[in-house]
Amino acid sequence: MENEALSRAQRARLSIGGFASCLGFVFAALFLDSFGAQSRAAFGFVRADLASVLLFMLLAFSCVRAAGPERRASLFSARTLIPLSVAAAAGALMLRVAIDPLCRLVLGGVCVGLPAGVLLCAWGRLLGDEPIERSVPMVFISAALGAAVGFAFDAVPVRNANALLALLPLASALLYRALARRLGAEAGPEAPEADPAAPAPESEEASALSVRIIAGTSIYGFAAGLVEAFRYGAGEPAFAAPALMLLLLVVYCLAALQLFGDHPLAGVRAILPAREDDAKAKEGGPLDGAYRLAVLLMAAGLLLTLALDELNDLGEAVVLAGFLAVLAVLASLFLVMGRLGGREAAGAFARGFTALFAGEVVGLVAGNALEGLGFASMEATGLALAGIAVLYGFLFLFTERDLRALSIVVEDVDVFDAACARIAADAGLSKRETEILPLALRGRTSERMASELFITKNTVDTHLRRIYAKCGVHSRQELIDLGERTEAAVRGAK
Repeated sequence: MENEALSRAQRARLSIGGFASCLGFVFAALFLDSFGAQSRAAFGFVRADLASVLLFMLLAFSCVRAAGPERRASLFSARTLIPLSVAAAAGALMLRVAIDPLCRLVLGGVCVGLPAGVLLCAWGRLLGDEPIERSVPMVFISAALGAAVGFAFDAVPVRNANALLALLPLASALLYRALARRLGAEAGPEAPEADPAAPAPESEEASALSVRIIAGTSIYGFAAGLVEAFRYGAGEPAFAAPALMLLLLVVYCLAALQLFGDHPLAGVRAILPAREDDAKAKEGGPLDGAYRLAVLLMAAGLLLTLALDELNDLGEAVVLAGFLAVLAVLASLFLVMGRLGGREAAGAFARGFTALFAGEVVGLVAGNALEGLGFASMEATGLALAGIAVLYGFLFLFTERDLRALSIVVEDVDVFDAACARIAADAGLSKRETEILPLALRGRTSERMASELFITKNTVDTHLRRIYAKCGVHSRQELIDLGERTEAAVRGAK
């Protein structure tokens, strides 16, 4: 037990350090002036540098989503990630001396955007191996640590100190390799298997919730893109605003972690548990409260800027800190939805962040279009539009009620997984039989199981016969009945 706890602690430290390095680099690339003076406009487009980074991140997400299991395993191997991170560090440093606008756009996209997107998905893959109760607090701890590192190097009064942030992707890749080796997850001839008991296929309710999450995600990205366009539209931003933004994010993450108690990695449920007791069902869970606080922070910044009739340093910092807080919450939700949908978490990260950053690109385009109209009230109009988008997303697209509904789905999946684990342990099933069991209990055909597990139908049928014999049943229906009885017993024990 002591060795197991030590191993979990080591995994947690590597995960938090690596993901924090990844997020710190993303924060620096998107919002800090760490890699040279960000252009106010290039080719008539305000924040063209940000748009280039975002577009290449979207390209990276598309590649991850399109890659099959073997290609994705190769993409996330040390042989790929370390050279990619070295290129990211070199490109970020070259941006500090590049002058030509086109060169800056290409360097920013290829050497910053692509590696950042791949690293995000790679860490999503490894974080997806952890139970939700541990992976969600890890996201908030990593966001706080990444923001603290960015704040320290951006605010310190030492010339060129923030250039060291360019080394963060290399640190992230090295920690990823160390953790992947520890988990035995380095790419080999076959794709790594995150969970021996394959998750259940996505239910209709989970699918509907997933659509609502994605829609809300794009809306928050749109609002952030509008703010970014107007933040650079009126002139160069003050030096203090980005550092203040990261400091506010650190404070937010610490506040959110308080919702998980004194020991956030001690197995506290990440979202509201589903209970029949109505009084408990109305209580807010940790992720519920974190989501509410993040949206409140973002909306408060927009209201502050509207009250002062212009985008100011304080309002800008609050809005963008709120956006990064929402990003941390959404990253947690992407992990949850990846598990519910039976997908590798890397694919869920790619899908979710595609919606977030695509929304931000659309917001940049809309902000540039409003800025181009040249009316004195256009900035206030754009910020009001951003505020309406945030409130609409929170009140109508992905609400706190949806988080409560999501908790019920998570509870069902937890019970199903626990039932599968109990049956496998009691019957002494092999690793492959343990993989087939949940698919069989969900009524999938032998052909479907064969295609998902990359084995032949005859092999599946052979494993099914062995499962029947070990479990003391004679047919698929009897196996399903056993599964239902075990689920009922697990649910009753909770």
